[in-house]
Amino acid sequence: MDTLKQTLSDIFDLQKDRAPLDEIAERIHSGGTLKGTNMCILILAIFIASIGLNMNSTAVIIGAMLISPLMGVIMSIGYGMATYDSAYVKESFLKLAFQVTLSVLTSALYFSLSPIDTASSELLARTEPTIWDVLIAIFGGLAGIIGSTRVEKSNVIPGVAIATALMPPLCTAGFGIANHAPKFFLGALYLFFINSFFICLTTFLVLKFIKIPVKAYVSQEVFRRQRWGLSFLGILIILPSMYMAYQSVSANLEQVQVRTYIDKNFQQNDLHVLSYRLDREGGRLELTLIGHTVLPEEKEEYEKQLRGYSQLEGLKLHLIQNDLSDAVRTEDLQQLVNSHVLHLVIGGFDLPAVVFDGGGQISGEDLRGVVIQGDRGQAFRFAVPVEHLPPD
Repeated sequence: MDTLKQTLSDIFDLQKDRAPLDEIAERIHSGGTLKGTNMCILILAIFIASIGLNMNSTAVIIGAMLISPLMGVIMSIGYGMATYDSAYVKESFLKLAFQVTLSVLTSALYFSLSPIDTASSELLARTEPTIWDVLIAIFGGLAGIIGSTRVEKSNVIPGVAIATALMPPLCTAGFGIANHAPKFFLGALYLFFINSFFICLTTFLVLKFIKIPVKAYVSQEVFRRQRWGLSFLGILIILPSMYMAYQSVSANLEQVQVRTYIDKNFQQNDLHVLSYRLDREGGRLELTLIGHTVLPEEKEEYEKQLRGYSQLEGLKLHLIQNDLSDAVRTEDLQQLVNSHVLHLVIGGFDLPAVVFDGGGQISGEDLRGVVIQGDRGQAFRFAVPVEHLPPD
């Protein structure tokens, strides 16, 4: 047992290849500088991240993460806390506040001038942080400070900069200001605060572990208050992210159970689901069907099957359907597609094609068929007499 303990101690020994303490301090001070090169790079990173978010380009966003100098100031706060240098902590906080304000306002200016005002998936991804973002911030922060305290500089910091994204959330907050969207502003700032706090906390813990010298004597009472204060603040920050994670998991589980329910009960024979909508406020699952008309006794059985899914229990089944075994009337098509109609010009004729999930086309000889493409890649063809299609 002692041999195993000694082996593990040697493997995870952080003192063996630690850089001199004065060199560690110099690195952290340099990273927290707010003038010259760091300020120029900060402004460039703001624009790069804003453009990447606006254009939905992951590669560009990663580039902004790599060059952003924000993490240096955050680690400086952790260093000041570990050395009990209150003046240095206050100075670093003011630097961070200035950088955050500059980043948010500059990105807000960019998004207010940009002709593209739709929210990309990259922007949406930074509005609802969860407990997994907390874990990434913790592990990333640990990796960052451990890499910064080694004799040989490694490529840890660039990886940490990508994992614990700091600049993109600030630019997303700027998007929220420019488009008057509180969800984007508040959600993105919360994500930034999560990353900042846990990078700062892990910096503090590792520097205390490697016994960084303190600026002044601190009593055990002060140390105990600091420890309890950090623990309380950490729990306060984690709680909302846990709630958001619960909501995210529940929503994903709902979608999985809906698809399982559909596959088991409808995607067979001549009855297929073209689309579905989960209406929690109305308490119902809405299915758009194609095939034979579902009889009342069949619907009762389907509703009974629906109650067997934990996330779908209590929902009522609402079916939008029509018998498409023979011909289809224009009115029936309109009811099915809920006014989603795409006009295609084929051979000089402007004809309406029914669209489900963004896919639809006129096909067949002399344009007497409509193909409706389902979300599972299955094509269902039925005859539509040309005379039933309304003229343009």
